[in-house]
Amino acid sequence: MKIALDVDGVLADVIISWINYNNSIRPKIDKYQITNWEFWKEFKIDPFDFYSELSSCWKNWISIPATEENLSSLTKSLSNIGQVDIVTAREHSTNSFVKSWLDHHDVSYDNYVSVIDGPMKADLNYDVFIDDSPLNAEKFLENNKKVFLYSQPWNQHIHNNQIQRVSNLTEVIEKIKFH
Repeated sequence: MKIALDVDGVLADVIISWINYNNSIRPKIDKYQITNWEFWKEFKIDPFDFYSELSSCWKNWISIPATEENLSSLTKSLSNIGQVDIVTAREHSTNSFVKSWLDHHDVSYDNYVSVIDGPMKADLNYDVFIDDSPLNAEKFLENNKKVFLYSQPWNQHIHNNQIQRVSNLTEVIEKIKFH
């Protein structure tokens, strides 16, 4: 089994770092106010600025919190089930920072795959996708892929019985093992 594991929003809670930056230059935003994928529109933030700022957060990768404790043991357990590849959509200049973050948290994975645009992930040859993007989840379904949507405030509006919502990686491991 080939498993595609996302980074931002699934392993790394980079939005927390971005919020800290945002709140120093704009009106304050709380993570739970981010209720849709393109939330910057609601807050009148230019998308170029948002993505540029998000990429800049990775320069200080050591300050980016993990979404869960024990990522090392959780990703080792996932690796016991199948091939786990980090599959992430990002600006290529951030790849070295992301890899440093993954090493720092002792995340187990076989390959690191970076694409420019999230929906491009769906064209890759994986059996299972673990992601937090509602846009990616829909694209994975269009390509008949198994989707685990990692719950975040920006994907709560997604209600599709073909998408398996998970709150943590332990749930993913249990669902893959027993299904």
